[in-house]
Amino acid sequence: MNEDLAEMPLEDDIVREEEAVAETVPVPRSLVPHLSETAILLDIDGTLLDLMPTPREVWVPPGLAKTLNRLLVRTNGALALVSGRSLNDIDLIFAPDLFPAVGGHGAEMRIEPDSEAVAAHAPPMDKELKRRLAAIAKLSPGILLEDKGYSLALHYRLAPHAEKAIYAAVSLIRADLPNAPIEVLPGKCVCEIKHSGFTKASGVHELMTREPFKGRRPFFIGDDVTDETVFAIMPDLDGLAFSVGRRAKGVAGHFDAPSDVREFLAHLLDDERDASLP
Repeated sequence: MNEDLAEMPLEDDIVREEEAVAETVPVPRSLVPHLSETAILLDIDGTLLDLMPTPREVWVPPGLAKTLNRLLVRTNGALALVSGRSLNDIDLIFAPDLFPAVGGHGAEMRIEPDSEAVAAHAPPMDKELKRRLAAIAKLSPGILLEDKGYSLALHYRLAPHAEKAIYAAVSLIRADLPNAPIEVLPGKCVCEIKHSGFTKASGVHELMTREPFKGRRPFFIGDDVTDETVFAIMPDLDGLAFSVGRRAKGVAGHFDAPSDVREFLAHLLDDERDASLP
């Protein structure tokens, strides 16, 4: 990835002084002593995978799919990807592998790799509203429009100068439609607009009521503002949350980069194997 982009500071909305600074990550076995009793929940972009200039440029590093599949077996199926991407998009990125997942910011989920998607009763965005929001991409070259079905994302990593104009245009549309049930999600060089009736947290709550996740201790790793709703519910589920790239409020620790997350997950398997040795 271009070094200038990699070093680009986060938006003021995202970077803020936290009340409690999380410690760095301890050894895997002390965090997840028993995979058979744990539900591993993982964000994708910026957590498992390195961020790229455009959403379509992300790629799965060698060995990651093997690690995820081994963890899926070791947890007896209690591993899930939790993403703002649709299930179809997730499947394209990890093809030919399939994983349980919460997609579309909680709008849809799949409990098992080969099962059908379970709708979360999330209504699609109004077509006229989506059309008006999509027109914002014309403000500047470099603004990339991503239609996720249940949400619309305006990426400006290639046009950072357009950030204020994008949010101003979204605010005007919201002012014109005060009763529209939408929520604006500021992210890392992206402004995402979705229906207000669901979140990643609502999706995770639903997932944790289903077998094989039910009754397990969730362990969630995420990096962005949209993951904060999941960070917030971990205490209610007797779970642990870790952030990536920033010390987020309310988490137990943090990773510096997605590469550290991938290494940690691989070590989970090694520690589990070592613990089983006499």
